[in-house]
Amino acid sequence: MIFQRALRRELLSAAGAVLATLFVITVTWMLIRVLEQAAGGRVASADVLALIGFMSLMYLPILLILTGFIAVLLVVTRSYQESEMVVWFASGLSLTQWISPVIKFGFPIVALTAFLSFFASPWANRQSVEFEERFQKRSDIAKVSPGKFQESSASDRIFFVEEVAGDLSKVQNIFINTVKDGRSSVVVAKEGKIEIDKYGDKFLVMDRGRRYDGLPTAPDFQMMQFERYGVLVSSQSNALNSDNSAKSMPLSELLIQPDPHKQAELLWRISLPVMAAVLMLLAIPLGFVNPRVGRSANLIVALLATVFYLTMVNISQSLVLQGRAAFALGWWPVHASVAVLVWLLFVWRLKINSRWHPAGIWSRCKSGATRKASAA
Repeated sequence: MIFQRALRRELLSAAGAVLATLFVITVTWMLIRVLEQAAGGRVASADVLALIGFMSLMYLPILLILTGFIAVLLVVTRSYQESEMVVWFASGLSLTQWISPVIKFGFPIVALTAFLSFFASPWANRQSVEFEERFQKRSDIAKVSPGKFQESSASDRIFFVEEVAGDLSKVQNIFINTVKDGRSSVVVAKEGKIEIDKYGDKFLVMDRGRRYDGLPTAPDFQMMQFERYGVLVSSQSNALNSDNSAKSMPLSELLIQPDPHKQAELLWRISLPVMAAVLMLLAIPLGFVNPRVGRSANLIVALLATVFYLTMVNISQSLVLQGRAAFALGWWPVHASVAVLVWLLFVWRLKINSRWHPAGIWSRCKSGATRKASAA
């Protein structure tokens, strides 16, 4: 019991350090990605923190899987490096007695991974898509920040407004540069407002302005004044449809009228908590390291095993998605194969470590004494 309590404390400490490191790295990468999207006009600047939160929930199951696996691997490896395992085996204890404390430590991780995989991550994915769609459905003028040049979604028009009204439908001191068929057209106006025609298309109608077509040095340069001038800023025919991908569907929808897309997504959600449990058990026999050699080779093997496991799960998901494998036969063979590998590694390590068992030592001493007596 003392050993198990100490081991659980060490596992929790290692897991906290690993999760904090992985989470900081992931959040930093997500922050760079979301800020790049905000700078490119694909998401609203005010939605950056919300999008980072949603993306964190989406990637958290993978982080928890890696946290559990790396934490167990580090603790087992440290025990081998500091020769604690030699004392452990010489005391008559087995490697299998590590399974119980690891399971107790890993059960909350597996349960949280399952909750995130089945419920929280799809909800976060759905919310993230809705935020992006809501911003994309706004007109180009509504996306413009006062005093800032902004490119349109079609990349053929640049807007600049000095002031935007509170309802986002009226703007003042407008500058629009449009490039079409290699010809530049500049429109400047005192004010304008958003109007919607009977077909649902949005127009920016400007009052009291000028339009300049071409270059001032070109012979076909034109300049005109206008009282009212309309520019199409969004078309109803180009409106985005809401995302109906399987990644955003709740679990109840995946189970209704399943198709290959839904079955592939269900396979992935089931695989995540199973991977979390199997990898933590795999880390026990895989954590062996020779104190004289170091642990670099051990960590490389563990990393390759994790990548191979994840790759095989992705292949199974692709087979189900393409209709080349049934869901009932596609989700379990990879996990069963890795579970068999875990059992074989335990058998192998137990066979090697049996020489440190008191019964094995007594048997070798007895057989040595018998040989000496026979020789005498």
